[in-house]
Amino acid sequence: MTKNSDYFKTFYTISQAFGTAATEEELLGLVVRSATDALDGKGACIYLADERNDLFIPKAQHGLSKDYMHANPLKAQKLVKALLKDGHLAFEDATKDPRLENREAKAKEGIASILTVPVRVTDRLIGILSLYTAKQRKFSPAEVEFLDALADQGGVAIEKTRLLERIQSNALMFLDLASAINSSLDIKEVLHVMTAKVSDNLGLKGAAIRLLDEDSGSLKLVASHGLSEEFRDVGRHTGTDISKAALKGETVIIEDIATDKRVRYKDEVAAEGIASMIVTPIKARDEIIGTLRLYSPVKRQYHEDMIILVQALAHQGGLAIQNASMFLKLQADNEELEADVWSHRSWF
Repeated sequence: MTKNSDYFKTFYTISQAFGTAATEEELLGLVVRSATDALDGKGACIYLADERNDLFIPKAQHGLSKDYMHANPLKAQKLVKALLKDGHLAFEDATKDPRLENREAKAKEGIASILTVPVRVTDRLIGILSLYTAKQRKFSPAEVEFLDALADQGGVAIEKTRLLERIQSNALMFLDLASAINSSLDIKEVLHVMTAKVSDNLGLKGAAIRLLDEDSGSLKLVASHGLSEEFRDVGRHTGTDISKAALKGETVIIEDIATDKRVRYKDEVAAEGIASMIVTPIKARDEIIGTLRLYSPVKRQYHEDMIILVQALAHQGGLAIQNASMFLKLQADNEELEADVWSHRSWF
């Protein structure tokens, strides 16, 4: 059987598996086994990016020992830069190539050569697929293309699973948070849920709520979570492009604060350790009463389902804030009425 036949058979098998209710673990396991078998390798591994720690962490592997997999994780920054430049990385002598770390561990594992390609999701690099061989060899263009195609299949598997997980998680999260927001007329509790609980549940650095002061036209900070005192004063102005857009009803997505021209206070934001953010209007029925800002410590893409979730929570929060405010006003009016009645009684 020719190599092309082997490659075709491999993709046919993977396509069949993708048509079933296979789990991410099963699909990625199939990808690394297929890479090893079709390319006559010793083993293969898919590593996924841990953006917070700038590392690649093993997700699925075949043919490698536990001792080797528990060695130091791969540093992401160098690899990503090289992969984006060249499209793949080939190490003919993995035990001596200065670009590689832990060369002694590779020699002990019996690894001679390595071929590494990116794992992508919608043109975004989320990990790498590495093939390991027991004998030194040069990798042909056909082998590079095949491994690259397998890596794309791995990306599809990961995206499919993550999408289903996000949909389920977001639905449960919305029910939980919306219930917490609407279950209290204590405005402090409502604001706490909208900042602390929302940012914690979404895995973000922090959050801030600013409500519009109609008299001064400024956005006043009423609640925050995970932010320093110095940073809390940033963003009170309604004249910035971001604030203007949010107060007109637009949800603003900033995936990379360092390069986005709409961000006015780049130095302050960077000093706070913020890399990206979502700013969405808080509405009470049809009226915009403020903004909810959610901050992330890493650059990231915000999927549409997450954006919809944030918008829905901000709307629920707006209604809860309005209800809590009306309750406080009714309490104050009732106290005034009781005081007035008592003063009249004192006449008799």
